[in-house]
Amino acid sequence: MPRKPRLHYHVYVVELGDAVWNSARFRRCNPDYRLGMPFVYVGMTGLDPDVRFDRHKAGIQANPYVQQHGVRLRPDLYAVYNPMPYHAAVEMEVELGIALREKGFGVWQA
Repeated sequence: MPRKPRLHYHVYVVELGDAVWNSARFRRCNPDYRLGMPFVYVGMTGLDPDVRFDRHKAGIQANPYVQQHGVRLRPDLYAVYNPMPYHAAVEMEVELGIALREKGFGVWQA
């Protein structure tokens, strides 16, 4: 009998502070950003999103934008999808980033 995939992976969204827009690299990756929309980082993890956010802020396997500009998690943008198997989380991370960009968010993904 095939093993059931473990549902312990999560996608998560971190709101980034406005100062992230000062990064030319971030601006280049968000040419369709709509003024006034949030800046976010979209990731996936096998940890609880709260633990992963704390690790980013502590500099442990951290994305520099989250470490320097991370304000808070935005579960309103991701909680409905979690938890899920690994491969679904990998795909959902990309799809969620695309969907948020289409809404005008400034998005960074690893």
